[in-house]
Amino acid sequence: MTRRAAPPRAAREPAAVDPVARLMVDVPLAHLDRPFDYLVPDALDADVTGGSRVRVRFAGRLVDAYVLERRAVSDHDGTLAFIERAVGGEPVLTAQTSALFRAVADRWAGNFVDVVRLGVPSRHAAAEASVRRPASRPQPPERTGFQRYRAGPAFLSALAAGRSARAVWSALPGEAWPDRLAEVVHATLAAGRGAIVVVPDARDLARLDVALTARLGQARHVAISADLGPAERYRRWLAARRGDVRAVIGVRAAAYAPVDDLGLLAIWDDGDDLYDEPRAPYAHARDVLVLRAALTGAALLVAGHARTAEGQLLVDSGWAHELVAERSVLRTAAPRVQASGDDTELARDPAAAAARLPSLAWRTTHAALAAGAPVLVQVPRRGYVPALACVRDRTPARCPVCAGPLAMASGQAIATCRWCGRLAGDWACPACGGRRLRAVVIGAGRTAEELGRAFPGVPVRTSGGGRVLASVDPGPALVVATPGAEPTAEGGYGAALLLDGWALLSRADLRAGEETLRRWMNAAALVRPDGQVVVGADASIPAVQALVRWDPAGFAERELAERFELGFPPAARMASLTGPRAAVDEMLAAATLPPGAQVIGPVPIGRSDADTQRMLVRVPRAVGAELAAALKVAAASRSARKAADPVKVVLDPLELF
Repeated sequence: MTRRAAPPRAAREPAAVDPVARLMVDVPLAHLDRPFDYLVPDALDADVTGGSRVRVRFAGRLVDAYVLERRAVSDHDGTLAFIERAVGGEPVLTAQTSALFRAVADRWAGNFVDVVRLGVPSRHAAAEASVRRPASRPQPPERTGFQRYRAGPAFLSALAAGRSARAVWSALPGEAWPDRLAEVVHATLAAGRGAIVVVPDARDLARLDVALTARLGQARHVAISADLGPAERYRRWLAARRGDVRAVIGVRAAAYAPVDDLGLLAIWDDGDDLYDEPRAPYAHARDVLVLRAALTGAALLVAGHARTAEGQLLVDSGWAHELVAERSVLRTAAPRVQASGDDTELARDPAAAAARLPSLAWRTTHAALAAGAPVLVQVPRRGYVPALACVRDRTPARCPVCAGPLAMASGQAIATCRWCGRLAGDWACPACGGRRLRAVVIGAGRTAEELGRAFPGVPVRTSGGGRVLASVDPGPALVVATPGAEPTAEGGYGAALLLDGWALLSRADLRAGEETLRRWMNAAALVRPDGQVVVGADASIPAVQALVRWDPAGFAERELAERFELGFPPAARMASLTGPRAAVDEMLAAATLPPGAQVIGPVPIGRSDADTQRMLVRVPRAVGAELAAALKVAAASRSARKAADPVKVVLDPLELF
């Protein structure tokens, strides 16, 4: 790593112009989340600029820091220390990204440097020596596929004119969504502005990368992901920072990409839990883009086959508009969806409600295979048999050592604990003493095995876990996939079976219905318009009805109305505080919560550590910023007192219970 050091202390002189550098030290303590002033040595005058990395001595240690700006004078009355070193000459922060990092830290009660770690990759000196090749501006697109959507052409026109249009797009089934996103990026670049598009995972990123390359050619965009390796990731990030490219696509962290003069921020399938950041300050990528659009005036596109309650709130509040197709267009694009538990099937086959593969599923599969088309089978759980119970009284089978659930990896395998990995060949039911086990949940592996026996001669392929297929060849085949791992099929699938709907819908989760519909719609969207989708669930369930009608907007409206009635996000803002009970109580006592705050809990967290607990704090949405500020002040107070036990603070947690 190339660093330029200042001369010895005795020989140091401040820079002649703007000798004060205001900077943020890379120390993740809440009470130190503020700017500090240092003197710039004359020898480092040219290397220390706004946004650059430096090394300073802080509390007796040499630490990294980020320069926010150079100033003529300091507000600090005492003596200022000198910057020790300049780390490269490449500024890594811009005025826009600094403002974004500060806004994200404040909204989610976090620290500035924690957000910088998410948005700025590690430095590689060799990448900084790469030759700059600024991309040219493309010609405006002649034709797009957004004509099928109400307000679609108007949204493209707004991008071309540089206006701050904001939309929630419900994509039609079978839609080539990478091509549509490539079109909006093309329109933005042709207007001379920058664009950022965020997708859930590497498979979606690869598809979007191909679509953008086909439309824009080489060197007009970069795709950024952790799979690239540190050096290549930094090189591509630098291309965006320097303005060599104006379009960045990537996974979660791309929401912070240093693209100036932003004209478009877009996210695909915003309900995917991969967007939920597992590192402090735990900000969701969709919400970061919404915040960034408000800060910069860029256009925003929240897109997907399904719609989240958060997306619906953007529409209901008037902050964004819908991009939806007319029902006449939808009827020609959507496959037929039928529930195995509807009245017609129950009259034909009274056992259909209890069967895992009712006669409707068998008939649909036979018809699609006979027509020479592949069939997609979505199974909620990975593995072979991920849950077991006693044959006699259905008592769940648990490990006698750690109480973890027992599972089987194959038909001949011995039951094994999913938590500690111990074999449980001598398991006995604690209720009745029985030793025989039965499957409670069937995984993808067991499903593929059963289908292979039921349809001899038909290839069976699995996708999920460590082996995810990007696509499958046309022709008759059975493709068993877990949610999110469904491969595409050339020409679309002839049918899709959505099995074990109860396993998704019965989860103890606020978002169970919303997440179930999202997974179903993403799978059903891969089926050709003349195909059929069979969902294994009761037809009266709202999520099933929304799938049958292909009505994500209607379901989101209903979901949001229920959230408002019950006071759950996004209708309200909530904070989750997790840690030892005494530490959580101490933090709540130190926080001046806004009026109307409701404290819920505590509840134990974890399998064996009963002392680790979680409290929830709920406030009206209008005072959400006050809640974040109060928790930040309380965290800073505990940090300054060097409290021993940490408390994890998450604003707007994806999971509440």
